Amino acid sequence: MSKKMKSHKGAKKRFKVTGSGKVTRRSKNLNHFLEKKSSRRKRRLTGDFEVSPADAPRIKKLLSS
Repeated sequence: MSKKMKSHKGAKKRFKVTGSGKVTRRSKNLNHFLEKKSSRRKRRLTGDFEVSPADAPRIKKLLSS
């Protein structure tokens, strides 16, 4: 009897798949040392970004349960 594949919990916390199938991620550089970064830079880093097309299939494989 084969076991079900489990989804990667670390990837599940970091990535999200949109309705159209794109994989989104958070920006880097927005966790610590925020005092030395300008407000403009911090604002630009907010929001979701699309994962590069080369990495998307690998991430989707980790997310599929």
